[in-house]
Amino acid sequence: MTNNQLKLGNFQVNRLGYGAMRITGDGIWGEPKNHQESIAVLKKAVELGVNFIDTADAYGPNVSENLIYEALHPYSDLVIATKGGLTRQGPGQWTPDGRPEHLKEALEGSLERLHVDSIDLYQLHSPDSKVPFEESLQTLIDLKDEGKIKNIGLSNVSLEQLQKAQQMTEIVSVQNRYNIINQSQNQNILDYCTANQIIFIPYFPIGGDGSNLSRLEDIAKKHHASVHQIALAWLLNQSPVILPIPGTNSIQHLEENMAALQITLDQEDLESLK
Repeated sequence: MTNNQLKLGNFQVNRLGYGAMRITGDGIWGEPKNHQESIAVLKKAVELGVNFIDTADAYGPNVSENLIYEALHPYSDLVIATKGGLTRQGPGQWTPDGRPEHLKEALEGSLERLHVDSIDLYQLHSPDSKVPFEESLQTLIDLKDEGKIKNIGLSNVSLEQLQKAQQMTEIVSVQNRYNIINQSQNQNILDYCTANQIIFIPYFPIGGDGSNLSRLEDIAKKHHASVHQIALAWLLNQSPVILPIPGTNSIQHLEENMAALQITLDQEDLESLK
């Protein structure tokens, strides 16, 4: 395994994945404005070396998973990760639902849309304050025992919840917000994941829309790169277990993101970005 690959359960994945949230409509709601462009972006991601695709039933809802099936099935040498536990009421609206009956229904829907018998990595999208965390997790454990899930991951969790989950089952990944703009947010969880060899998947890896990256401009010029590329290169330097999943609905931006793997930040760069 090289520095550009990570072990995720029984899978080996390349260091930059693809987050398939933005291939849906505005507000992560409905169909994309350009269906064929979304299909082309997914295909191009794989051509460029991506073998880890992250999605969720809530993206659309259902739209992202359907597009992944259309573009990439059968998933030769691809790891497809999805999530359940958030419901949608409209653009930009997200409501947790960690009830066992909902999680079972969500998983079955993902299996059907992705046309697979088992999900490579199934993540609890968010704890639900109305449902005991252990109850939601036990549902995923039971589904794994049935062979419908290969690996279990968590998203939007606290360190306490992660440690509680580890007492119940193997957790192979955590997906929480983390980027150069919000360096302190979830740093404790990243440190814990690093120490325990748990893959950390930072969402919003560039920092939302990337509009707050002006302080990266000098370093970007030094490396003949964009500020987005520097933000990704910085992430890759933060821990050997980090698996960024930058998402885009543009082939041009996708190619730019993937080129961040070729950027080597020196110690002076990293010090200035603290």
